[in-house]
Amino acid sequence: MFENRLAERASLLHTESAFQILAHANDLEARGRSIIHCEIGQPDFHTPQFIIDAAYKAMNDGYTCYTPTKGYPEVREVIAEHVKQAKNVDADKDEIVIVPGGKPVMFYTMQMLVEPGDEVIYPNPGFPIYESCIRYAGGVPVPMPLLEDRGFRPDWEDLKRRISPKTKLIIINSPSNPTGGVFNRGDIETVADMLRERPDIYILSDEIYERLCYDEKPFSIASLPGFRDRTIILDGFSKAYAMTGWRIGYAVLNKGLADCMEMLMVNSNSCTAAFTQIAAAEAYKGPQDFVEEMRQTFLERRDYVVSALNSIPGVHCNTPQGAFYAFPNISSFGLDDHEFCHRLLEEEGVAAAWGTSFGSYGKGFMRLSYATALDNLKEGIDRIARFCAKL
Repeated sequence: MFENRLAERASLLHTESAFQILAHANDLEARGRSIIHCEIGQPDFHTPQFIIDAAYKAMNDGYTCYTPTKGYPEVREVIAEHVKQAKNVDADKDEIVIVPGGKPVMFYTMQMLVEPGDEVIYPNPGFPIYESCIRYAGGVPVPMPLLEDRGFRPDWEDLKRRISPKTKLIIINSPSNPTGGVFNRGDIETVADMLRERPDIYILSDEIYERLCYDEKPFSIASLPGFRDRTIILDGFSKAYAMTGWRIGYAVLNKGLADCMEMLMVNSNSCTAAFTQIAAAEAYKGPQDFVEEMRQTFLERRDYVVSALNSIPGVHCNTPQGAFYAFPNISSFGLDDHEFCHRLLEEEGVAAAWGTSFGSYGKGFMRLSYATALDNLKEGIDRIARFCAKL
């Protein structure tokens, strides 16, 4: 029997648990089980019709070939204008790289900047691909604990102590996956003050949920004096325009880094699909009422979910300030969070992600996506309450 002999670095890559849970939940569903899906971070809205129409027209107009590796110049101009208006960040089209989804920005950033032994500070609990990409680049992941009693924001003095001579990069994700926490302007300015004496440290600012803030106005560190050229902004269309399957995102970064990222694109996937770029440009140029309607719907669901979870004895849930995730504390039941979520799925048919799949500081929590219909959420909470009552 043939035996694979993988390169050692292949073992450094890790998966995203939500997709594992989704696959298991789908398998149970195919066998006739009733499943409430709260595991995957995907809006339950259809992509707006005007965006679909733009893609259809683009394909009929011949946008089915290779594109410039960074993306069509006219599309990058549209993105640059959006970045100026929405983020207060001056950007030229040559400082935009369009990529197939948001994850390539994470992967390419680590490959561009991180040498073996360099330290990268990343949010924990946080999106698991951050740590995976850091390790694959040979970097040393240094967790930035996001604390429940601080609204899932860091202890700033603790963060300052974690910055060392080896620190190369700090990752900010606001609003946060999985906690829904938001760094307000004061928080961002606090991070900036820590870094003013360390111009050698870059920032990766993951702003993919920026349009889904509820209480705080989003604020990009790249808009502060001195931080534009040392910040890589990650953004895209998946969350705000319900375009997860279209796989289109972008990076905003200084031209030198943009040119390097272009080379990584050339060597990995050549370019992002042509017609999706045209559709994405239309998303920014077209009517924006869809985004606000979706945000208001998520806000209504958030308020229900938080109130309902907090009514369950033994459960405590902070109010998320953005994204579409609740991150309740379930530690009082004495079960490992992985076992809790596994049993919840098997016994009650509710699919949720366990907290430690987002890092060690997620211990005792679970992530519930409320990107599903309110009726589903009500049934899901009833099942969670029933499960907790048995423990």
